[in-house]
Amino acid sequence: MQIIRGFRDILPENIGLWQRVEKEAEKLFEKFGFQEIRLPILEKTEVFARSIGEATDIVEKEMYTFPDRKGAKLTLRPEATASMVRAYVQHKMYATDPIRKFYTIGPMFRRERPQKGRYRQFYQIDAEIFGVSSAYVDADLIFLLNELFKQLGLTGLKAHINSLGCPACRPGFQKALLDLLESKKEELCHDCIRRKETNPMRTLDCKVHGCRKALKDAPTSLDYLCKECRDHFNTVKRVLKEQDVEYTEDKTLVRGLDYYTRTAFEIQTSSLGAQSAVAGGGRYDLLVKEMGGPDIPAIGFAIGFDRLVQVMENLEKTIGTTRLDLFIIALGDEAMERGHLWSTRLNLKGIRTEMDFRGKSLKSLMKRADKLGADHVLIAGKKEIKENSLILRNMNTREQISIGSDDLVADIIKLLKKE
Repeated sequence: MQIIRGFRDILPENIGLWQRVEKEAEKLFEKFGFQEIRLPILEKTEVFARSIGEATDIVEKEMYTFPDRKGAKLTLRPEATASMVRAYVQHKMYATDPIRKFYTIGPMFRRERPQKGRYRQFYQIDAEIFGVSSAYVDADLIFLLNELFKQLGLTGLKAHINSLGCPACRPGFQKALLDLLESKKEELCHDCIRRKETNPMRTLDCKVHGCRKALKDAPTSLDYLCKECRDHFNTVKRVLKEQDVEYTEDKTLVRGLDYYTRTAFEIQTSSLGAQSAVAGGGRYDLLVKEMGGPDIPAIGFAIGFDRLVQVMENLEKTIGTTRLDLFIIALGDEAMERGHLWSTRLNLKGIRTEMDFRGKSLKSLMKRADKLGADHVLIAGKKEIKENSLILRNMNTREQISIGSDDLVADIIKLLKKE
């Protein structure tokens, strides 16, 4: 039996780093007033087709979509924002207070070509803010992302930012872009010829060399911004500078989803040598209304969890397996019974403790303790039990002391927490 292509198991020896990232993200989100929300991985297809855009590569090529027994079209979520908006509208969260901050962590699904760091089941950390149109919020989200990556040890961080304009100023930009695309259509790839008719802005994000060469002098959205959008973007840049967030204007940054308006951004790191994007997002002020809710602005981002872990592994920032506080070596039936009781009580008190119940030798059990990364070993044999003098060994310094069994749990807690 083999796993499905493009999917993978995250094994216990690798999970420590994933848990560390989750904990750091959750702590930072809570400091900034975000609340956790848990969303289903399966939605009606229209949730994504309507929000992401019928003409996007995600909807056209990459979604896992299938009919249920009654013929309704269902889709495994390819991203979290659409589901977040659906929940916000369905539960009328705006009725009590339109300003809400949410985050969620979980798997997403896209049928892309599997490659290193890119899987068909992948994981994202997603955060969204509803009800605020201020450019200060845009800058705050970028600052939060940058701060999280700094805390996780990433280096060479830079925010790539762009403004995609609004319905008032985007038509002028799209017309200029369409005129250029028409004149260059012989040089475009098959996908960009299709995008020219359905979603022209996506051509700017094409990775095919011929398209990039043909469009190197393409008009940019920044050239066509209305006064409101330009003021908004200038405020974002000014606040980022005040917050000491390094950024660059990236005129080719359009993101792959139809719902973005105004600010779009990515965070890139040079931790792997070349610049590599580990997160991205933007403002989507029209989406709540388009999905049946009131006219409420919103902005959010998604962190590519798999990609982030890969970067950190290469930086050797992993914490590996969780270290063990104490390994109890119990030799003999009486010691085994007592050791089991001590182990249970110590675990409940926050001293992570393990035992081996297979009746192995002292030498074999010491190797086991070392393999598990135990900080301390407690040796309890027949002689130690009889003399009420157990051996507590520090595996780092190799020092050992005698310790009585009468108040052993309390004494171990004092000794280990003091160290």
